[in-house]
Amino acid sequence: MSTRRFHDDMADRPATSPRGQDPAQQRVAEGDSTPGSAPRQPRVTARSRSNRNAAHMPRTLAQVMSEANDMVVRGDLTEYVPLPTGFDPLDGMIGGGLRKTELVLLGGAQGIGKTIATLQIARNIAMRSGQFAFYLSYEHTETHLMNRLLCLESINPPEIDLKNGVRLKDLYDIIIAERAKSTLRGGADGGGSLQTILRENAKTAMALARMNRYADRLILVKASPAVTTLRAIREMTARLCDATGGNVSVFVDYLQKVAIHPERATDEAEKVTIVVEGLKDIALALGVPVWAIVAADREGLKANRLHLFHLRGSSALDYECDIAIIMNNKYHILSKEHVAFNPYQARQYRDWVVFTVEKNRAGRAMLDMEFQLHAPYFAFDPRGQRVQQQLIDDKIIET
Repeated sequence: MSTRRFHDDMADRPATSPRGQDPAQQRVAEGDSTPGSAPRQPRVTARSRSNRNAAHMPRTLAQVMSEANDMVVRGDLTEYVPLPTGFDPLDGMIGGGLRKTELVLLGGAQGIGKTIATLQIARNIAMRSGQFAFYLSYEHTETHLMNRLLCLESINPPEIDLKNGVRLKDLYDIIIAERAKSTLRGGADGGGSLQTILRENAKTAMALARMNRYADRLILVKASPAVTTLRAIREMTARLCDATGGNVSVFVDYLQKVAIHPERATDEAEKVTIVVEGLKDIALALGVPVWAIVAADREGLKANRLHLFHLRGSSALDYECDIAIIMNNKYHILSKEHVAFNPYQARQYRDWVVFTVEKNRAGRAMLDMEFQLHAPYFAFDPRGQRVQQQLIDDKIIET
């Protein structure tokens, strides 16, 4: 299914976005479509409609069982089958992957790779037939995210073919050089387009082909901390649910930048409470998994090891989420015994990031796993492993 159904669905609805809304969001809200394209009707399933309408209505347990029974009879097992993130052993530790109605928080210090991991997981989900990923970025433009994905696809996770990898500067140099050549030739051959440049260059051709496999199922929005409110996120997600039959996962980068007006907050803690409760309500009411990046507070940035209680905001972050994952650089949290015993090997851990499941409503928590980060290509090697070495913990050190 093409995302055109999503756009055409909104074309006949009046625009409700506030004045000054980001142009990218106006295209999502107003249904901007390519001229000459035939309109298609959105695929709205009875289940997605009924679930949303009954989200806040009282029902007897017998009614709930009857609806669940009908879904199983129809072969609709989406409520029971999780969406794998593609990161192993993370999926095994959180019950198989992302589940509908659940809110997952990913925290870490700046530069640790939160956006890299989140965008890669969104890409992994969009690669699955019939599944859509909705990525809202308050930090980067859609074009920059596309360029990151091209770099990621150049090493083709999980194969991780570094010898054919394309860095961001390499990508820019290729585009600029080929466009200059086309201009010198007069541009009559049509070789100056981005698609043509990427398709005909040996270093980027395969990356473009891989990205095109899910390009129609990964929806990007350059969100604005001034106008992209919780209500706007909810409305866009609801229309995507209508267009995709509810097969959409939402990614927010990042939580503290979500706008809440017309509501007002007295401080950041109250704002974070409003946002995290709103994102959880979106997950529950629309029946979608929501994954949100959370920034660390000042004390957390000073800590030897970051924990869930170091995330910026209120205690609502601890209570509202279903799963909380904290990222730390392995070299920084490695026990001094390992560093002193083999300093050369310890330095190699600088490229490894420890993912700690600090909260898990469906299983065990405080589990550590590690993944190698290939930062120049904006990618993790998704084939991780349980941490074997002893890690530091602030509480142990204080004791």
